[in-house]
Amino acid sequence: MLKQMEGSRAVAEAVAMCRPEVICAYPISPQTHIVEGLGEMVKSGALTDCEFINVESEFAAMSVGIGSSAAGARTYTATASQGLLFMAEAVYNASGLGLPIVMTVANRAIGAPINIWNDHSDSMSQRDCGWIQLFAESNQEALDLHIQAFKLAEELSMPVMVCMDGFILTHAYERVDMPEQAQVDAFLPPYEPRQVLDPAEPVSIGAMVGPEAFMEVRYLAHAKQLMALDVIPRIAAEFKAQFGRDSGGLVRGYRTEDAKTIVVALGSVVGTLKDTIDEMRAEGISIGVLGVKSFRPFPLSAVREALQKAERVVVLEKSFSVGLGGVVSTDVRLALSGLHVHGYTVVAGLGGRSITKASLHRTLREAIADTLQPLTFMDLDWRIVNRQLEREAQMRRSGPIAENLLRDVGPVAAKVS
Repeated sequence: MLKQMEGSRAVAEAVAMCRPEVICAYPISPQTHIVEGLGEMVKSGALTDCEFINVESEFAAMSVGIGSSAAGARTYTATASQGLLFMAEAVYNASGLGLPIVMTVANRAIGAPINIWNDHSDSMSQRDCGWIQLFAESNQEALDLHIQAFKLAEELSMPVMVCMDGFILTHAYERVDMPEQAQVDAFLPPYEPRQVLDPAEPVSIGAMVGPEAFMEVRYLAHAKQLMALDVIPRIAAEFKAQFGRDSGGLVRGYRTEDAKTIVVALGSVVGTLKDTIDEMRAEGISIGVLGVKSFRPFPLSAVREALQKAERVVVLEKSFSVGLGGVVSTDVRLALSGLHVHGYTVVAGLGGRSITKASLHRTLREAIADTLQPLTFMDLDWRIVNRQLEREAQMRRSGPIAENLLRDVGPVAAKVS
């Protein structure tokens, strides 16, 4: 059924149709509308046989999720930014215990300074925690990925993050095709846990493991991620057969077959890139975009196959590793090992800065001319950066960086690009 609705509400309704038995909720923008919607459905009786637990923190949310999942309940939660960092210890515990929790991460920048807008620094900070990470390009895909995530998590007995861009998707109203409950029931079977706390068959979950077996436990977590590289596209194919649309998978190319230049990206910016590439194609420029849907596990073979005929690859990412450079581009370079391809990393959109088609046109044309710097911060204001560096060189007590930059920027007015 076609509906015009907010992305958060679409996700809430999709999660509800997956029949979760426990929802652990703590509000943090921009994911709050998702758990609010689910809370309303539980209270009204629209979502039955589900316990909605208000907790006192994000750490508590994941801790309750661990307990409920270990007890055999289909479990869901959501978070963002600082909230994901606050629950980091429990996030690692959930994956280490092999618990199939599904969590929405409404991607948002990490402070300091405080910033509530979108980039990918929160989920990227947890890239080694052992969770599968799936990235949505649109609200339709966010809806679809949650339905697939429960099946994926429960088949492999491992947790899954569905990452969707905060505000850009969570608060945007778009038309989505909302499935019927019967369709979801046919696709997602009742939860049968691989491990469960059962008084009739007592076991320990979370026992201490010493040097004699810890490496083996960690390797098995890695082995499950490698297994997911086969399971993710299979579930996406099953989803297409049931619901009639492509959604999810490992990667998806757009006009890449004959492209000399391919841009690699994750999340909603892929849509903006598609529009930009259509305009550049109309001018006769051979360019395409590869959207990475599964960031963890990273699909090295699929990325290599998609990019191996390109002359240059531009990785556009909304996060970066301070002191090094790109996060996603490091994985892409590994996928391209041994191939002679010009590679560029473009960091853009940090803290919610707009990624405009005009800036993309300019940056991509520089890449095509091979005049782009290997690491580029798109639309960085060098004026205020250099002013701060000069300030620090001239005086020891130069003051807080964030406050200095805000004074240098001056009054900020809304701009339409």
